[in-house]
Amino acid sequence: MSHHIVEAQDLHFTYPDGTEVLKGISFRITHGESVAIVGANGAGKSTLLLHLNGYLTSSGGVLRIGDSPLLPENVKQVRRAVGLVFQDPDDQLFMPTVFDDVAFGPLNMGLPPDEVRARVEKALRTVGAWHLHERPPYRISGGEKRAVAIATVLSMSPDILVMDEPSSNLDPKSRRLLIELLKGFTHTKIIATHDLDMVMDLCRRTLVIRDGRIIADGPTAGIMRDEELLASCNLEKPLSLRSCPVCGETADPGPPGR
Repeated sequence: MSHHIVEAQDLHFTYPDGTEVLKGISFRITHGESVAIVGANGAGKSTLLLHLNGYLTSSGGVLRIGDSPLLPENVKQVRRAVGLVFQDPDDQLFMPTVFDDVAFGPLNMGLPPDEVRARVEKALRTVGAWHLHERPPYRISGGEKRAVAIATVLSMSPDILVMDEPSSNLDPKSRRLLIELLKGFTHTKIIATHDLDMVMDLCRRTLVIRDGRIIADGPTAGIMRDEELLASCNLEKPLSLRSCPVCGETADPGPPGR
């Protein structure tokens, strides 16, 4: 499967209770892009992300991963290409030990034990959590759970990394370590978040979603300076772009990620 694009064309989704959440979403993301999806709570961000891995199926429109539309018959291949990290790590960690959680995906790919162990160790070392491999997930901190949840995805060697609110509930040090880790992931990244300063660090492009529709799609720097647009989505300008109340100067956040 080619992994060069993620493309939605007029994507719609309605939950069984009749709540329409996605109302004609369209975008195209090419290989290697780092793209943020921002918006208020309830705008449809998480619902959209769950479509990218085939956990939800659209009520209308087309979602393409690579060369083909996402269909029931190719969802297994899509899930190998698209790694999804949930907003709550507890939704992703369910095995007796950290090692078992990270090994779950490679084992289900049918890989031999030696390769599974190698993938688990590499993924956990990448996120700085190999020392936790014998621990039960419920005995580690929130930041450590977040790192392990990312490792469960990295062990599958995905081409596309999709993350829902990855910095939520992290202390400042854990947040900074997460940002540095994500900077090192050179494939496609799609990140839904309220952490607009993290967006400035990682993503050159931002999609703004409001009430199930994309209302802006463009360079992150421009969108983050549009206070009227942000306010319409219950968002505020990143701290890195605000003037100092004492000296009046604005910090230079530097260029965002790829």
